[in-house]
Amino acid sequence: MFKRFGLLIATNLAVLALVSIVMAIFGINPSTYGGLFVFAALFGFGGAFFTLAISKWSAKRATGAYVIKDPRDESERWLVNTVRRQAEQAGIGMPEVAIYDAPEINAFATGANRNNALVAVSTGLLRSMTRDEAEAVLGHEVAHVANGDMVTMTLLQGVLNTFVIFLARVVGRAIDGYLSGGRDNGGGGLAYFAIVFVLDMIFGLFASMIAMWFSRYREFRADEGGAALAGREKMIAALERLAQTYGQSTMPKTIAAFGISGGVGTGLKKLLMSHPPLEERIASLRNAPPSRDSVRQGIVA
Repeated sequence: MFKRFGLLIATNLAVLALVSIVMAIFGINPSTYGGLFVFAALFGFGGAFFTLAISKWSAKRATGAYVIKDPRDESERWLVNTVRRQAEQAGIGMPEVAIYDAPEINAFATGANRNNALVAVSTGLLRSMTRDEAEAVLGHEVAHVANGDMVTMTLLQGVLNTFVIFLARVVGRAIDGYLSGGRDNGGGGLAYFAIVFVLDMIFGLFASMIAMWFSRYREFRADEGGAALAGREKMIAALERLAQTYGQSTMPKTIAAFGISGGVGTGLKKLLMSHPPLEERIASLRNAPPSRDSVRQGIVA
């Protein structure tokens, strides 16, 4: 919890520092932008938390996931029992367990808090992975929930959204005022809205890079959590199986960052990847000291 809010405070301070620098460069009086900042924060955080609030519902709708209430066969019973055991080890409430139809090996976790989450696996995973490998994947997803990754990502996204909304309009007004020859302070007309639109895209791209950097970082932590819950060798075997069978994901982009399977990219594309390369994740687990194979050290509640 302290790390989560420490990240929020640090990011807020960085945003405020950058905003102050930009205002100083453009000679903008910050006292006139209080209302704009409140507007940006309301929409920035409001949109992020609304997305979090409906995350389980939207994930089920997007994937067509079937929630297991009464297991119909031995495979579903194993899934539910494994998630229940891991949830108890991690100290969280029992998540809903679901299966969604997709050819690739994948799984995801989402939900508004640690005690009201959803863990879902693809039919491709059930067909292609051994029980040991699938257990490690489930541990990875339970670790995401136990680490509070969904909430942390929402806080970070709220800060970044606020930054984009606020700074794009501040800089947009300054540029529009300069282009108009100082006849007004900017902020009106088609030129202003065009400038803000372009700035939204530019700042939004940088914000996405920051969000994806954090997403990649938390994947290493979730791998450690999966190793703590299921065993390191099982987690490594699961990642190696993913590396052997990697293909184009059919998971909706809104929940792809919470899946187990990553992608491959270079240059700018690599900066926008939600997951690190699988070989880096495997190497990280292989090089981790033995003391990390404990639930308390592999999962940060």
